[in-house]
Amino acid sequence: MITLSPLKRRIVYVTVFEIIAIISSTLVLMLLSNSSAAESLPIATMVSLAAVIWNFIYNTAFESWERRQQVTQRTLLVRSAHAIGFEGGLVLICLPLYMIWYDVGVIKAFIMEAALLLFFLVYTFFFTLGFDKIFTLPHQHKSASAS
Repeated sequence: MITLSPLKRRIVYVTVFEIIAIISSTLVLMLLSNSSAAESLPIATMVSLAAVIWNFIYNTAFESWERRQQVTQRTLLVRSAHAIGFEGGLVLICLPLYMIWYDVGVIKAFIMEAALLLFFLVYTFFFTLGFDKIFTLPHQHKSASAS
């Protein structure tokens, strides 16, 4: 296992996650749009960049809201609201991108986004599971060595 500081761990996580995400999204978009890698790679990269920027903006705003509301615990309701808000915002960002890039209507763009959303649900779960086994936080390393 590799132990990284929280900042380095986040940087490695986002970098590796997004590289794999761009490659995977390119393949999914190729299948959904009957297009080539040359046509799907740029939009996969744009969506990845949009997701990273949206993630930063949304989480900053959400955490600010939690502080103002004095939320002390992320209950199932709070976590559900967070996930729905994040994904809803991402859909609103991505739909126009797919519509313009592939010259498709809102229904086709929504199908593309829904397929990618399902893909990312599974991908994120397994990526995070593997990442956490390889890259530990300093406090996790200390407790693992003590046992």
